[in-house]
Amino acid sequence: MSLLPIHLLGSPVLRERATEIGDVDDEVRDLVRDLFDTMHADSGIGLAANQVGTARRVAVVHTDEESPVVLIDPVILERDGKTRGEEGCLSIPDIFADVDRSQRVVVETTTLDGERMQFEATDLLARAIQHEIDHLDGILFLDHLSPLKRRMLQQKWRRLRKGQEGYLKHISTPSEIHSRF
Repeated sequence: MSLLPIHLLGSPVLRERATEIGDVDDEVRDLVRDLFDTMHADSGIGLAANQVGTARRVAVVHTDEESPVVLIDPVILERDGKTRGEEGCLSIPDIFADVDRSQRVVVETTTLDGERMQFEATDLLARAIQHEIDHLDGILFLDHLSPLKRRMLQQKWRRLRKGQEGYLKHISTPSEIHSRF
């Protein structure tokens, strides 16, 4: 198991558009395993590679309701419906807001075997996938909020971070966490 430090709001890598992966190799497979391990250890349901300082188009999602999802060079092909729901982010701990997202998405992604495939997602899985693909494009959930709401949450973030330096959160290893992928 390899737990990676999570980059926090203010880290420049969170605003970068991640580069395409292309061919899937062992390095990408290791990154996927590390993303799952880090996400689970920090009690998240999604994590993008740029959140751990690697600006490559890889993300993982695992809601309690669905099987783990690996997103490599993902593209949303279709969006349907609208839904509003609360979102948070491992890169902005303790900050939450209601965000409008599509209810249903059809995503094309590359598998760990290097094959392109499509699948449909709805509800929480669709929300999490959209959130993680936004990360790969350098977009944070705060960017979907009104300017007033965004400013209020940024002020709250600054208060929460007062006296803390740097943009990294190191994840400890709970003994019950084991690689689930």
